Amino acid sequence: MPGSVQVNAHTWLQFNARILRRSLRRTAISLQYGKKVLTKSPVLFANSFPKSGTHLLTQILAGFSRIGPAVVSGLPAIVTFRGDTGSQRTESEILQDLNRLLPGDIAYGHIHAFPEAVNNLIKSGFAAYFILRDPRDVAVSHVHYLTSMASNHIHHTYYHDELKDFDSRLLASIQGVAVDQYSQYLNHKDETEPLPLPDIRSRFEPYLDWLGHPQILTLRYEEFLIQLTGTLNRVLEHAVERGYKPWFTHEHAIEMLIQGIDPSRSPTFRSGKSGGWREAFNTTHKQVFKQITGDLLIRLGYENDQSW
Repeated sequence: MPGSVQVNAHTWLQFNARILRRSLRRTAISLQYGKKVLTKSPVLFANSFPKSGTHLLTQILAGFSRIGPAVVSGLPAIVTFRGDTGSQRTESEILQDLNRLLPGDIAYGHIHAFPEAVNNLIKSGFAAYFILRDPRDVAVSHVHYLTSMASNHIHHTYYHDELKDFDSRLLASIQGVAVDQYSQYLNHKDETEPLPLPDIRSRFEPYLDWLGHPQILTLRYEEFLIQLTGTLNRVLEHAVERGYKPWFTHEHAIEMLIQGIDPSRSPTFRSGKSGGWREAFNTTHKQVFKQITGDLLIRLGYENDQSW
């Protein structure tokens, strides 16, 4: 069997195993709460810009399966870009993934705000969340991720082997990487097509249209660190407004959600704090970041002007 066919068959088997496990979990939840109750629950969906607290939010939403009719789907993240090749998936592929979700499923992804995706997540039957983080901290986290954690990522070898220090890697995460800078460092099959890493503003812009929809709760990673209980209240209240019915008192449900948070289980968790960019950015990083991002920090509410 050719290698590519072998890989595709393996992926197909893995995916169908996930579908089967989801079915078994849904059966267990239906027996506990009643099938009709589960079918009336919304899909709980965590969407995010990568490196913005995705694992924290997915842990919190997973806790909904312990406080009421909801099921951790176990399905792969619904993403815009494939991590191993960097290639962009089609809108129809992403919509197919969204349509595969069932009432009460808990799922997550990194999805650009194209119109059909927005229409899916704002419609009845979805309780959707969008989490973002200070783009400066995102850039720092991006460096650690590509250098030390994502060995299969298309840009890993370039970050790990060619960029020799943290400062040069951070600059790359801010201003992007052209194809001719890293193509010789591809650690994938010959047929992998080199793709550039856009600058950080270009990476953020396709997500900005998630903001401003009342049907989608926008959260900041920093809010969980500053006021965990208050932010969890908002998360739970949003789900209830969208049709979720917890089987415990509000106070008890919040306590159970807090108990389910374990940052050590997140493969990208390092420090659990915000503002680390202040120690990481030097004068050049600040200057390049301001030139590239323009008013991005102001638009996202992280700065009032360019004097930082």
